[in-house]
Amino acid sequence: MLFGQLALIDASLCTGGLAIVSHAESPARLKMDDDRLLLIEFQETYPRAAQMQAPLSIIGGILGFLHWLIYGGLFWLFGTFFMSAIVLFTVVAIMPINKQLMAMSTKNPVNSQSRKLIIRWGELHFIRTCFGFAAVLSFLIASLL
Repeated sequence: MLFGQLALIDASLCTGGLAIVSHAESPARLKMDDDRLLLIEFQETYPRAAQMQAPLSIIGGILGFLHWLIYGGLFWLFGTFFMSAIVLFTVVAIMPINKQLMAMSTKNPVNSQSRKLIIRWGELHFIRTCFGFAAVLSFLIASLL
């Protein structure tokens, strides 16, 4: 049972971090009028958030999978799927945008391309947040069964 409890805690921590970015940080960032400052803020916060969210996503998926291997339970497998989906979705859909934004120079005037990319990034990040909530819900249901 320890793996399952740790998976639920991990998924909750991960989803909390994802939700703060989707609900608070990203909308607040977009209120900046200066696209240069908007890009600077993104480039400063993204690496810090990634250092927390990537390991939590991977560890939560591993813990859920280990619990499922040992004890079974379909909802443990669902939670594992959703935790893994966070990682896969990041690599496939979000990472190309991250790379573009991180490669942009903040020294020269930035055109509206950075703002458009950051808006798209926020929309895609919300999907990750939904995967996180689905994982927490799956692990919670599994732990109650």
